Amino acid sequence: MNTTCPKCGAPAKRETNTMPQWAGSSWYFLRYVDNKNDKELVSKEKADKYLPVDMYIGGVEHAVLHLLYSRFYTKFLHDIGVIDFDEPFTKLFNQGMIVKDGTKMSKSKGNVVSPDELVHDYGCDALRMYELFVGPPELDSEWDDRGIDGVYRFINRFYNLVMENKDDKTKETKETVKLRNRMVYDITNRIESFSLNTVISGFMEYNNKMISLAQKQGGIDQETLETAVILLAPFVPHLSEELWQQLGHGTSVFENTWPGYDEEKMKDDEIEIALQINGKTKGTMMIATEAAKDAVLTAAKEAMADKLTGNIVKEIYVPGKIVNIVMK
Repeated sequence: MNTTCPKCGAPAKRETNTMPQWAGSSWYFLRYVDNKNDKELVSKEKADKYLPVDMYIGGVEHAVLHLLYSRFYTKFLHDIGVIDFDEPFTKLFNQGMIVKDGTKMSKSKGNVVSPDELVHDYGCDALRMYELFVGPPELDSEWDDRGIDGVYRFINRFYNLVMENKDDKTKETKETVKLRNRMVYDITNRIESFSLNTVISGFMEYNNKMISLAQKQGGIDQETLETAVILLAPFVPHLSEELWQQLGHGTSVFENTWPGYDEEKMKDDEIEIALQINGKTKGTMMIATEAAKDAVLTAAKEAMADKLTGNIVKEIYVPGKIVNIVMK
């Protein structure tokens, strides 16, 4: 703001940047939802729609500074009628720290790992995914550059799976429908529970299953591939965008909604149960998941007919798990 000096009357510029460092970070989340508003801090309409923040994710070191001050500011703004809530964040999640050689990674300690070389060798998608895979997000994790190799191999295997099957006209089967629904269910639940490292291991697990299924069936259907790409998009956005285009789409992968799942389609048609004689396992047998007890016992005795050499005194069936024939 241009003005004049109150002492000498010469042209001057008023200094407005006088607030302490933490002032801005104490209310920035309010401004984010209405940053073009030049009449007020935040409109009531947008504040009611978007605020308070559903979840704040930050390190424990923020607790005394940013989180404490933001509460003070929010309560003050609530008291003077600017906003209708008095707590800035509904839920808090503290992530752990990254340590190297047993010490917290920081510039002051000189043990910071520059990402530039890793990005050059593996790409930023692989680095991003490895950072999530390194350990449970709420715990401290030991950084090891070698760990990125496994993530990089997964990315390449998934890329090859899609590229080898992107023009395939294979129709979905019961197995692929079951696999697809289980994948969406597992990944969604792991994300919602913030078990982000197991999200990555889940992707690896289901990628192996898709590869095996593609080899068994001579291909894999497009919907299953597309679903996997959409699920991966938040974690490897560049790879997912590329594969989405390769699958024939002219729009961004991020224009999709999150896939849903059908629990009925996740169920097995058959399950494996153990066959025992006098409590000792003699083999296994596949049965229909809804098979009646009498049918299971009959099938089990037929399967073990050559081993049933005495008198049967009891027949035990633990549904979905074990048939035990007690003999004298």
